[in-house]
Amino acid sequence: MKQSIRHFLSLLDLSPQEFKLLIKRAISLKNNRDPNYQPLKGKVLAMIFEKSSTRTRISFETGMAYFGGNALFLSPRDTQLGRGEPLEDSARVISSMVDCIMLRTHQHNTVTTFANFSSVPVINGLTELLHPCQLLADMQTYFELRGDITNKTVAWVGDGNNMCHSYINAAKLLKFNLNICCPKEFQPNSEIVQSAAQLITFFDNPTTAAKNADLVVTDVWASMGQEDEQKQREIAFADFQVTAEVMNQAKPDALFMHCLPAHRGEEVSAEVIDGPQSVVFQEAENRLHAQKALLELLLK
Repeated sequence: MKQSIRHFLSLLDLSPQEFKLLIKRAISLKNNRDPNYQPLKGKVLAMIFEKSSTRTRISFETGMAYFGGNALFLSPRDTQLGRGEPLEDSARVISSMVDCIMLRTHQHNTVTTFANFSSVPVINGLTELLHPCQLLADMQTYFELRGDITNKTVAWVGDGNNMCHSYINAAKLLKFNLNICCPKEFQPNSEIVQSAAQLITFFDNPTTAAKNADLVVTDVWASMGQEDEQKQREIAFADFQVTAEVMNQAKPDALFMHCLPAHRGEEVSAEVIDGPQSVVFQEAENRLHAQKALLELLLK
């Protein structure tokens, strides 16, 4: 039984073909909302949140409701997870009572441990290393508006964080070129970079990185848990803001994305995020449809 369990801890758990099929399915589910289609009726998703969330929680909970299933919100504060129960024991117990587990947590090791001891599929809702669910929505948004992203150019500006890592994995699967522009001390994980090195070019200037890009993406300078580094990061990232000048270097029909929440005036100017090239709210809504497609893939 263990062999047949399908986890989603990284985009690399998908083949390139599966990734494109999942995007296509998400678009189809978005455009054809059938209240009678309830493939997950009687199924229960356990959602474990060590980090707070807006889009991840609402998209998974709503997705399960649309599909006729149920979602349980679990926080360490309200369960034995917060009182030191071994992850292995929690995984065994929780997975014996539900059909799928989604974790949004700090350490990537937490989701891999859960997957190793779970008898049901485990989904990575975010770790400090990767954010694969967000990339499903980002790529869905690009495909909806511009078609296939193969051979296109994406410019990543800002922190070499979990989102940057997931963009590297997406580039590897979908074969797009990735320009990465990060301060030297905030570069992405070298092993992850190496896995897609032939598709990646590094820059130290956002306007140069964005030249002829089809998509420009950024994220907050200080993620959850890094608030004590805010001042240091404001100094390090001062020249790494996505501004109108940066977007003007990209192609005229280039899109701007951000996984949200955003800090206008820091990583992106208000002019850009509220401007005509920004698709951040379509991108946010697509978390729901991408998550539905993912749940269907893992559970149906």
